[in-house]
Amino acid sequence: MRKIRILSWNVNGIRAVHRKGFREWFMKDKPDILCIQETKAVRKQFPADIRGIDGYNLYLSEAERKGYSGVATYTSIKPEKVQNGFGIPKFDSEGRTLITDFGDFVLFNIYFPNGKMSPERLQYKLDFYDSFLDYADALKEEGRNIVVCGDVNTAHHEIDLARPKENEKISGFLPIEREWMDRFLSHGYVDTFREFNQEPDNYSWWSYRTRARERNVGWRLDYFFVNQEFMKNVESAYILTDVMGSDHCPVGIDIKLDG
Repeated sequence: MRKIRILSWNVNGIRAVHRKGFREWFMKDKPDILCIQETKAVRKQFPADIRGIDGYNLYLSEAERKGYSGVATYTSIKPEKVQNGFGIPKFDSEGRTLITDFGDFVLFNIYFPNGKMSPERLQYKLDFYDSFLDYADALKEEGRNIVVCGDVNTAHHEIDLARPKENEKISGFLPIEREWMDRFLSHGYVDTFREFNQEPDNYSWWSYRTRARERNVGWRLDYFFVNQEFMKNVESAYILTDVMGSDHCPVGIDIKLDG
């Protein structure tokens, strides 16, 4: 039996979080796989001491726009295949998706779009959601196990944010976004954290304004999902609220595999 620890963290700028002790934290925790979102950097802009870390391969999806978006996957387990994006230029150009195939499962590291800027960006977000679901479903129908992690930019239920009533007309908690989350789960996916923890006040993002983190006025925007058939392999799911350095904190799962 093999055990694998996978963490996901929106770092809100890899260079910024590097200055706040990212490498020290990473070397202490040593997850088997670390997925990060919102790197805001291309490979040459990563600080040298985290561009290559002994024992890990680093894969990047970079946005065409400078200082924007971007995801990265550090893995101590060599993947069989790595894919950048869904093959849809309008989404792939923003550097939001890395898909790593580990044989036993396919891991999606995704920085889902934010819809707050304009009606056009909200539509872009919803279109991205649909394209992702089509892609994941196609793999699932082939019999593949799916693990999806990242900043989904939507709180699913009222329990997933501190002030639901005040935010029901704000992107990130709009009915249309939450309905998509319902549809996603109805396709045979599981919100791993809620399988283990049904308690309120569990958040992964806090606004930098008004000292929201100190008061735990937050949102749960960062998730791990798996297909229902793979849930038996998930031993635990958690939120690492004590890890600082970003307006998000890491989330994680521990999985077990035969062999």
